[in-house]
Amino acid sequence: MRMELQRIVDRVAARVKRPALIEDRRQRVVVYSEHSGVLDGVRRSSILRRHTTPEVIAWAREIGIMDAREPVRTPACPELDLLPRVCVPIRHQDLLLGFVWFIDENTGMTDEDISAVAEAMPDLSLALYRENLLGELASQREAEATRTLLVESPEARREAVRSLLTDGVVTSDGQVTALVAQLVVAEDEMLDDTARIALEHALVATRHWVGSRETLHLVRHDHGVLLLCGGRNTGRLAAQDAAAHLDQALRGAIRGLASVARTVLGIGDARPRLYDSVLSYQEAFQAARVGVQLPALGPVVPWPELGIYRLLSGMDARHLDVARVHPGLGRLLGDEAHQVLLETLETYLDLAGNAHATAERLRLHRTTLYYRLQRVELLAEADLKDGNERLCLHLALKLGRLTGQYQPGG
Repeated sequence: MRMELQRIVDRVAARVKRPALIEDRRQRVVVYSEHSGVLDGVRRSSILRRHTTPEVIAWAREIGIMDAREPVRTPACPELDLLPRVCVPIRHQDLLLGFVWFIDENTGMTDEDISAVAEAMPDLSLALYRENLLGELASQREAEATRTLLVESPEARREAVRSLLTDGVVTSDGQVTALVAQLVVAEDEMLDDTARIALEHALVATRHWVGSRETLHLVRHDHGVLLLCGGRNTGRLAAQDAAAHLDQALRGAIRGLASVARTVLGIGDARPRLYDSVLSYQEAFQAARVGVQLPALGPVVPWPELGIYRLLSGMDARHLDVARVHPGLGRLLGDEAHQVLLETLETYLDLAGNAHATAERLRLHRTTLYYRLQRVELLAEADLKDGNERLCLHLALKLGRLTGQYQPGG
């Protein structure tokens, strides 16, 4: 089918004497003709990366190409290094399949040129429909099997593993590590289709970097999943390398998207078999959730390094109440005047009650440190000499961070 599409696009390009490029409805490059003449940054990037950037996708959709049923002349956009174009929608029985793009610089396309393109539309739409159908069936089978690995019953997961191995989607049933990519939306924003497309582009780019047959990916409602499959790519260092690449790819993909404030990646522990992907995924998902709540942890959050947050992140929301852990500390959290006391207490407890180390870390005189700790004891009705009290106070502070009730400045 791809060869048929290539023949058609070459014929159309020769007829109108200008290069043509075909994208599917998600604006991924399918085929393109030989290029001569003016070439802008968007065409060059699309050919090299095999997909259009999220910024260009957003720009094109604002112009209305998704609803177009006739050719659309699009203006130049110097900010995106994009020249004027003619976009011809490709439809099959009114179903949008994709677009044919022509750069329309200097000698613009005439109505006769556009009519020549329209004459080729029946053949082009049928060929692209067949191409899309085959590609969608394959990708849907892979996506469904990956989804089954992450949520379904043991029997269904075993069948999903058999399907992935039989179809040659992955090379072996070896060790697996899950990464979860969470896009943190800006205030009063929602995760839109453009952001999800950016997320999928980053996941696919990382799959190509790692090895397409050693990875699986899935875009869910509010996050993306990357599974590293096969022993040599799933150790801790390999997972961190993949996470670093995915983090970089995400940053590039969301650049210019006002709806996304930042990204967080969670890494689960490796598991011995593909069947156990769900366990690594659950850990990666929880790690990403903690990273969303605690920006100080950085953009990549490995599950094994979360410490007490491994326990707290799995607690029922009804139990995430600081006052239940330590009522006295719960009262202090509600007053910003006590913030410095809480930060001093947390540092003291993080350093195992070492007053000397705490004073150095906070650059305090020892007398000031003792005064603050005594104030905490008085206001929270606590005894720092009691090990159980110190445990409850420390746990309450970490719980406060996770729930947003306690937000230290450092």
